[in-house]
Amino acid sequence: MSNSNSGNKPTLKISFNSPVILWFCIICVAALVLNTITGGTTNKLFFSVYRSSMKNPLTYLRFILHVFGHANVSHLVNNMMMLLIVGPLLEEKYGQKNMIIIMAVTALVTGIAEVLFFPNVMLLGASGIVFAMILLSSFTSFKEGTIPVTFILVAVLYIGDQVISGVTKVDNVSNFTHIIGGAVGAVTGFMLNGKKTA
Repeated sequence: MSNSNSGNKPTLKISFNSPVILWFCIICVAALVLNTITGGTTNKLFFSVYRSSMKNPLTYLRFILHVFGHANVSHLVNNMMMLLIVGPLLEEKYGQKNMIIIMAVTALVTGIAEVLFFPNVMLLGASGIVFAMILLSSFTSFKEGTIPVTFILVAVLYIGDQVISGVTKVDNVSNFTHIIGGAVGAVTGFMLNGKKTA
């Protein structure tokens, strides 16, 4: 009696390896599609943050949902590429629950900061989360009582560049949000890795 499986080559399967990051990207793509179909209405209503009446329930939703909105395909692709490179490694290291918390906190902090300091500017996009993850990724070899050189270099290069750009350039990129996002990533990096080594 022959074995029907003998001699068969192992099959390759597609793995949904990083659910939090992948679902985040899927929602961002869906938000851009909806915004295109509605001629910009959904971004204004849901997927951007700006100062509005605190009596409006959507004001509170926008503090979180603004990270899903993007102005165009180029804006979306630039953020998603970095998330897909860095995010899965962080999700594997810190777990799905911590990743959701980090992303939600980053969204909330950047949303509130934007409304407080730039009330007349509409903010949208995942760049704050991207910067949080870039700073967080520099803690992969963290040991208690030490500051990784990688963290110092990343902080100087990325945050320093944003400070310089914020002073010297006038564009649609919210350098302030990038700095806030990076700060959230740095703080959570210290907290998460400090707990693991304690």
